[in-house]
Amino acid sequence: MRIARLLGTVLGSTLLTTTAVLTAPAHAGPAAPPAGPVDGTSLDRTALRDSLDAIHEAGMYGVFSSVRDGGERWTGASGVADVRNGRPVTPGMRHRVGSISKTFTSVALLQQVERGRLRLDAPVGDYLPDLIPGERGRQITVRMLLNHTSHIGDYVLGAFPSLAKGSTASLDEERFRSIRPGELVRLGLAAPATGRPGELPGSYSNTNYVIAGLLLEKITGQDAEKHITRNVIDRAGLRHTSFPRTPYIKGPHPRMYESFYGLIDPPRDYSVYDMSWAYTAGAVVSTTDDLNRFYRALLGGKLIGKAALDEMTRTVPVSGLDYGLGIYALELPGCGRFWGHDGAVFGAGMTALSSRDGKRQVALAQNLMKYQSVDENGRPKPHAVDDALYAYVVRALCPAGSGTAPESAPGAGLVSPEDARDGLSKRLPGIDHSQLTRSLKFGQLSH
Repeated sequence: MRIARLLGTVLGSTLLTTTAVLTAPAHAGPAAPPAGPVDGTSLDRTALRDSLDAIHEAGMYGVFSSVRDGGERWTGASGVADVRNGRPVTPGMRHRVGSISKTFTSVALLQQVERGRLRLDAPVGDYLPDLIPGERGRQITVRMLLNHTSHIGDYVLGAFPSLAKGSTASLDEERFRSIRPGELVRLGLAAPATGRPGELPGSYSNTNYVIAGLLLEKITGQDAEKHITRNVIDRAGLRHTSFPRTPYIKGPHPRMYESFYGLIDPPRDYSVYDMSWAYTAGAVVSTTDDLNRFYRALLGGKLIGKAALDEMTRTVPVSGLDYGLGIYALELPGCGRFWGHDGAVFGAGMTALSSRDGKRQVALAQNLMKYQSVDENGRPKPHAVDDALYAYVVRALCPAGSGTAPESAPGAGLVSPEDARDGLSKRLPGIDHSQLTRSLKFGQLSH
């Protein structure tokens, strides 16, 4: 099997995307708009329940979610947290959020901008003169880190070296390794640059947000994870969100299974993992309800003021996304514009999206990753889980009969799946956008 393009997908999506949650399935056909709720409320709980069950029935081990529309709230779960004993998933379980962590890190830095301790358009070298040597450190600004226009390469391939040799062995060999953020930055800087600093479109790189964490430490004089916990997580009132201090997750959580497109068969549990390799780019653990609360607080101006929030939501093109400062915008034709992030680490995927006013929200967690098979060119094939995930997100964000959708025309609540598909299909940076793909020089990948 030709696998170079496949591994590019894996690396490009690690900490970045849940790989298929909102991409439009190639074989999905037109469908009627969702039927409105029968009880007169904006959330059709029966339909949400059925849509979530459909994800599990299509092959996802376990999935759980929280949905809000105005003052109404619904939570649900379907499937298993542990395939060995059949323990069910429950709505309040904790889960690794991957790159959703980037929003937390960005908020902490924007708070420093508000206090006058940091300037978005100042060179990173002004604050960390020894981290990015030479002219590069004088050209890359703080803003370029946060909106992924620095064009610094990603460290993931260097952190898991067996991947460059055509093997997934590093996923297990490095499970309990502790790696310093400075080493992650060194690996990212050693990777080929993806363009000139500030050049558009930008190129998504986890290295940017490791540097952001080190910058936060330099400005505040505090451990970055502790600072984010105190000034972002606690301030938002999140009671089940944290940076884990060990490879273990405290509290109820599912096991997290990685299939690696069938190369790990049966899928392996990676719920116990040293997340120092993700640091402030992707190590946060949270719940779906906490994520909705977080984005509602952020977009409502409770964590940063209007000027900082305006900067945060000023987007540029980055790897197929309309990306701001640690947050991106997703336009659903006929339904509205939504803000948030998604993320994936080995075995765990989460997505959180909110309307700009924070009234309409969905957060979704899944515990089986890269479940698709691949074709002869190493491209993931459409899977029934993709169809079901897509249908659920449309159901949650675009309920029929809910009235005018935020930031859209009157009557936009009556969105059809085929209309929303165009917006969803543009959301994820695809395999062709991964700068890591070009680094791979092999034709086969072994177990």
